Amino acid sequence: MTQYNPFDSKRGKALKIDGAADFIAVFVATGFGAGFIPFGPGTWGSIVGLLIAYGLIAAFGSDTLLLQNILIAAGVVSAALGVWASGRAEKIFDRKDAGQIVIDEVFGQIISFVFIAPYLAGLGANWRWWMIAGLALFRAFDIFKPYPINRLQGLSGGLGVMMDDALAGVYAAVALSLLLSLVI
Repeated sequence: MTQYNPFDSKRGKALKIDGAADFIAVFVATGFGAGFIPFGPGTWGSIVGLLIAYGLIAAFGSDTLLLQNILIAAGVVSAALGVWASGRAEKIFDRKDAGQIVIDEVFGQIISFVFIAPYLAGLGANWRWWMIAGLALFRAFDIFKPYPINRLQGLSGGLGVMMDDALAGVYAAVALSLLLSLVI
């Protein structure tokens, strides 16, 4: 007899990897493996996105325009890879938007920091704390899915996996920007 496990409600039913392309798709779709963590995989995927954005901000934060462009480029690259990988991973996991697929959270989390670049000079060393605020805002929009985020999940394939998190990332970026404009 199988016991009910609330963590498995959205988990993929299978893992049928057939070749290198499938392996790469699963590696990318699971946020470099973070999606295999059995509790809160979306949050772990967001943390991967946060760490990518953190690294980019730490490396390029002194040049506002360059940083903003690099964050946008990272978002575009993760979106393109995410649409491909998540679409393929849905077939591999034999489930639409399987819980292990977290590249959408990685992407959305990166997007949530696109507007932070102009505020970095005024934040000084406190910019790291605003990363946590960006994480919380993105997770809130991703989990509660206010209109029209909730409608985007109905799209098919990789696009359906990615688009709701794209808009949640934009909402979080705008909210974070508004909060920062009030503080600085």
